[in-house]
Amino acid sequence: MDLKLKNKITLVTGASRGLGFATAHQLAAEGAIVVINSRNPESVRESARKITEDTGSTCHALPGDMTAPSFPQQLVDETIAICGGLDIVIANAGGPPAGSFETFDDAAWQYAFELQFMSQVRLIRAALPALRKSSAASVLTVTSISVKLPQPNLVLSNSIRAATVGLTKTLALELGHQGIRFNSILPGWTETERVTELMTHRARINHSTIEEEIHKQAKDSPFGRLADPEEFANVAAFLVSPAASYITGMMFPVDGGMYKATF
Repeated sequence: MDLKLKNKITLVTGASRGLGFATAHQLAAEGAIVVINSRNPESVRESARKITEDTGSTCHALPGDMTAPSFPQQLVDETIAICGGLDIVIANAGGPPAGSFETFDDAAWQYAFELQFMSQVRLIRAALPALRKSSAASVLTVTSISVKLPQPNLVLSNSIRAATVGLTKTLALELGHQGIRFNSILPGWTETERVTELMTHRARINHSTIEEEIHKQAKDSPFGRLADPEEFANVAAFLVSPAASYITGMMFPVDGGMYKATF
C-alpha cells in the first residue's frame, strides 16, 4: 500500500530513541521529510543522522526541552523555517517515573503534567496555523494502553495520559471541519529503553531479575512476547498518512491483545 507520505513534512517529538525514533524512521522510509526533537542534543542529532543514512530521506534534528513553555512554539517555527510548512505532528513524550500514589508530591505531579500533557497542548496549539494550510493535516498523540488498562505502580502515567486521550477526541470533534485529523495510539509493552527502565524498577521491588519481569509481562499478550518498536511504528505511520484520511477521533491499541475487553 502506498501511504502517500512522500514529501509530507512531519514533526516527531521524543524521537531520539524508542517509539518516537522507530516512528520517525518508518516515516522517513516512506519518503516523508522528518524533523525530530528530543532534549539531548547529541542523541537527537545522532538519531537524525542514522535515519537519513538508513532511509535516504531528509531528517532534521531540533533539540530542546518540551516542558519549557515557550519551546513548542519555537520548535514549530523552526520546523516551518527549515521545511517550508507542516503536515503531520506526532506528539510523543517520555514517561514519568514509576511509583504508587503516596510516592509522589505536588512537584512530581506538576512535572508529569507539564511533560505529558501541557507539552502536547502547546505543541498542537502552535502547529494549528500551519496544519490548516495542509491538504493532509494529521495529529497523532502517543499515549499508552494504560488509558484502558491502568498499570500497577504507574499512577502518574495512568492518570495524565488519560487526559491526553480526552484532548485528542475533543480536538477531532472541534477541528474536523477544518480538515485536520486527530488520533491517539496506545502502545502496550514494547521492547524499548523506557520499558527496560520500568522492568528494572519492578525487579528491584520484587527481588527478581529484569528477564523474569519481562517474561511475566509478556504472558499478558496472546503472542507471549513484547512488541517490537517497528510494529508500533507501522501502525503510527498508517494513522498519520493520507491512506487513513477518514479516520479521526480514534484510540488505537497496539498491545498484542493485552487488553481483552470487547470495547
